[in-house]
Amino acid sequence: MGKNNELPVGLKDVLKKLQRGEITLEEAERRLSALNIRKIRDLARIDLGRACRTGVPEVVFAEGKDPETVVGAAAALAKANGYALITRANRTQIARIRGELGRVFEVEINRPARAVLIRRKGHVFPEEGKVGILAAGTADVPVAEEAAMAARVMGCKVLKAYDVGVAGIHRLFEPLEHMVKEGVSALVVVAGMEGTLPSIVSSLVDVPVIGVPTSIGYGVGVKGVGALITMLQSCSPKLAVVNIDNGFGAGVFAAAIARRAR
Repeated sequence: MGKNNELPVGLKDVLKKLQRGEITLEEAERRLSALNIRKIRDLARIDLGRACRTGVPEVVFAEGKDPETVVGAAAALAKANGYALITRANRTQIARIRGELGRVFEVEINRPARAVLIRRKGHVFPEEGKVGILAAGTADVPVAEEAAMAARVMGCKVLKAYDVGVAGIHRLFEPLEHMVKEGVSALVVVAGMEGTLPSIVSSLVDVPVIGVPTSIGYGVGVKGVGALITMLQSCSPKLAVVNIDNGFGAGVFAAAIARRAR
């Protein structure tokens, strides 16, 4: 057997461990298996091999699930991968995670994002790229923070700037210039109301921009539909758009770009 039972994050990690003699050929084959599925309480099937297969780790989406299922899934992922990210968690689920897993794992709670990150003590995420995250208003910060958590667990350094929307556009330019100088490979731009900010940012930089419409706004915005339509109708062609409030999807997409660029 190998010296380390942790399932590596990517294909390269497995090959490096095999090359260094830290794991056997049989162990490498096991870790690369795409059929590494674990059953949790007859409800959830955890895809422990997803990171090796797709570059995107399995994440626990907590919304609508009972706390026991969420805790069980999170524990299984953290034991296998060294960490687990739980998104859209409510207060009851967060309390159960901290109470039942806090003695074994480090528990980091991001309340604005409704996200929890648990990890083995000493587990460090690699920095295989850089992404920038901008939020138009403070009401958009929860979605931006979800994007930041997703990009971080995918191995990216995250640079953030919030409250830089079109209502005070002068606030945008300094942090955007800093992100470009730092060499970000992609930008996530989160905006509600009319959703103009992603188009403006896309017209100013030479890196891909992912727009995230949020459900923030008044009646005719229809809980983010107005912002979504604005972004989809953008005349800046270097802009991709994810679904309303989908910070997680935007963070994953940005991190995938950044890792490939690196």
